[in-house]
Amino acid sequence: MFARITPFQLKPGTTDAAMAKADELKPKIMGLPGMQAFTVAADENGKGYTIAVGESRETSDGNMEQARAIWGEMAEFLAEMPTPEGYDRVRHWDN
Repeated sequence: MFARITPFQLKPGTTDAAMAKADELKPKIMGLPGMQAFTVAADENGKGYTIAVGESRETSDGNMEQARAIWGEMAEFLAEMPTPEGYDRVRHWDN
């Protein structure tokens, strides 16, 4: 299991529209090879994180071009293009 955590900052006043766009992009995000779970969270000031849990670092690295294209579809809402960080010591629980 591998997690790609990406901090981001939205432009002021765009949080609701950005979250709606994220909902629209769900099929593309969840359709990435090896994707197991995806969470996006943002506060009222537009500061947020995405957490993408996938099967392996290799699969996640192989998705980078597609992931950048998806972030590109969010560009109108972003203060700047975010930089993802990867972690391979992952525990993921669901109720």
